[in-house]
Amino acid sequence: MTGDGGSGTVSGTTDASSTDAGSIDRSWQAVGAVAGWQTAASLCYYTIFAATGLIRTEFGLSESLVGVFVTAGLLGYTLVLFPSGAAVDGYGEKPVMVVGLLALAVALVSVTLSTPSYALLLVTAALLGGAYSTAMPASNRGIVAAAPAGSKNLAMGLKQVGVTVGSGASSLIITGIAVVAAWQVGFWLIAAVALGYALVFAARYDGNPGTGRLERPRLDGLRDNRAYVALVAAALFIGASIFSMLGYTVLYVQDVVKQGPAIAGGVLAATQVTGSIGRIGAGSLADRLGGARGAATVALVQLAGSVGLFALLAVTGGSLALSVAVFVALGLTIHGSTGVFYSCLSAVVDDGDIGAATAGGQTALNIGGLLAPPLFGTVVQFVGYGAGWALVAASTVLATALLFVVRRRL
Repeated sequence: MTGDGGSGTVSGTTDASSTDAGSIDRSWQAVGAVAGWQTAASLCYYTIFAATGLIRTEFGLSESLVGVFVTAGLLGYTLVLFPSGAAVDGYGEKPVMVVGLLALAVALVSVTLSTPSYALLLVTAALLGGAYSTAMPASNRGIVAAAPAGSKNLAMGLKQVGVTVGSGASSLIITGIAVVAAWQVGFWLIAAVALGYALVFAARYDGNPGTGRLERPRLDGLRDNRAYVALVAAALFIGASIFSMLGYTVLYVQDVVKQGPAIAGGVLAATQVTGSIGRIGAGSLADRLGGARGAATVALVQLAGSVGLFALLAVTGGSLALSVAVFVALGLTIHGSTGVFYSCLSAVVDDGDIGAATAGGQTALNIGGLLAPPLFGTVVQFVGYGAGWALVAASTVLATALLFVVRRRL
């Protein structure tokens, strides 16, 4: 694999006789294929967050037990990240992505079969998360290989749009179908979409080869990389903020703003739409500023803006218009920052270590997500949403401070 931005195409190779324009076109086709895969994978995984209100009702759960449900998915996701990263570095991204998407479809169907056992629900959520662990290591590697020269941040942002588009579409599908049919129908529909795209992706995308052998991730070199270590630390607090917001946006709109599941799901979807816009805009701006330092600068500004927005949620509540405005702005800021975050992370490590490096960063992000939603739910249950959002604001302050340290080192 090479990281010069010109080798990735839909077939994973570049024809030596092609014109520069043709090579760039094929590179963007490869970026599109990977972004489409990311969208399908995220459509599957983020059903966990879209369905929190429905799951609470179906299983009769408290807010803290809803947090445990979200945590189960994140735990499965986290535990399998390093094996997925090793598989990507060893065998290339394509086989990992195909198998991962098929596993996501199977896991979605399994979730719908868990009723009425809460224990079985947690197991199937963990399986869904484990299947999604293939996403970041594989798709990041594909983007680094495919992105045209000078457009890596934009390409990574476009790929990360797949996360927000998938999450937003999941919110609309899950909550929308639940209004007119059983909640399981939405899960089945998304599983069918995942299966269909897996077959298309397998036929259309050849990917990039790995080393040909499965090895333990080379963590010693990564630990000596101070910029990478600071990024991993920042990811811990970014994850705490993002997953708390994802896990409780729907419930906040229902409980505080007093809206139904469809409106609440629409608000969550709106954050994903603006998250997509934020990722594209941030990637384009970072390319203009240049390299890893540009990416870190843009992410720093986005995180700083999100601190004020979470603080605003902590001291206000009840107004639908204000809540929508704040959540939409949070989409632009904290959700929009992940594309340039991963661009920065990929730029500070060797290309051959991207799978392991991404697994490390995503593991830290997920650990934040593992710890924060149950804590947020407990605070909400015993104190209120204002205290919960204040906790998220504090987490984002720490992430912002660490991004400032990273930028100084680049």
